[in-house]
Amino acid sequence: MDRPATCLKRVFLPILLFGTASLSPASTQEIGIKTNLLYDATLSPSLGVEIKTAPHWSFDLSASYNPWTLSHGKKWKHVLVQPEARYWFCEATGGHFLAAHLLGGVFNFGHWGHGAKFLNNDLRPLADHRYQGWFAGAGIGYGYSWLLSKHWSIEAEIAVGWAYTRYDVFECTGCGRKTESDKVHNYVGPTKAAVNIIYVF
Repeated sequence: MDRPATCLKRVFLPILLFGTASLSPASTQEIGIKTNLLYDATLSPSLGVEIKTAPHWSFDLSASYNPWTLSHGKKWKHVLVQPEARYWFCEATGGHFLAAHLLGGVFNFGHWGHGAKFLNNDLRPLADHRYQGWFAGAGIGYGYSWLLSKHWSIEAEIAVGWAYTRYDVFECTGCGRKTESDKVHNYVGPTKAAVNIIYVF
């Protein structure tokens, strides 16, 4: 049996039902280009690249962009960049991995219904105000990559962390006078959710 599959059996025997035995040394590649289907589905096109840097390590850089103003003046515009280091339990780019990432970007959003509270974050002011600013943070995550063929794979990842945001508040979504400046908010919660389809070289 090949080394990656043996490693997976030793560390995660119950999870082998998902087909990890198909891994082989030749199937783990040096470079992959990916898109996050979850972000794409929310009109935030995404693109990423991952480079294998050592037998158990890789570097991933992903970004997403939402330039749209939706119906009724709703905005969720943003640019997001996430560099990430990954440690793979077996061969890099196949199987289970742990990750640590940074994140940063800019945003401009508002006019989203009545809002709600999410993990101690009050989203209700989004109903009639617009928020414009920037954010930066870090997080840790876990994921798994299924190698489908020589050139294709799919992976899932979830991460939690912290983000620092600084923003201005405006009266309405399209214009309006500024009502608050340089407001600060610290967010703790999910910082990444991904289902990536990957083309590997």
